[in-house]
Amino acid sequence: MIKILALVMVIGGAISLVIGIMGVFGSLSTGVSPWALAILGGIFFLSGISLLKYRKDTDVIDAENKN
Repeated sequence: MIKILALVMVIGGAISLVIGIMGVFGSLSTGVSPWALAILGGIFFLSGISLLKYRKDTDVIDAENKN
């Protein structure tokens, strides 16, 4: 479950980061502040990568506790 959440955060953060950066440099116009999209996209992307890298999935934890 943790890996799924992390993957969603990485994909959503990457999309938001790309749209935000494109908005900052003027090639894409959205209804939301491009700086907000870029900052939130960066936060979600880095948080998702960190979760993928350092957290064990719940199935692995359950298997380790049984042994």
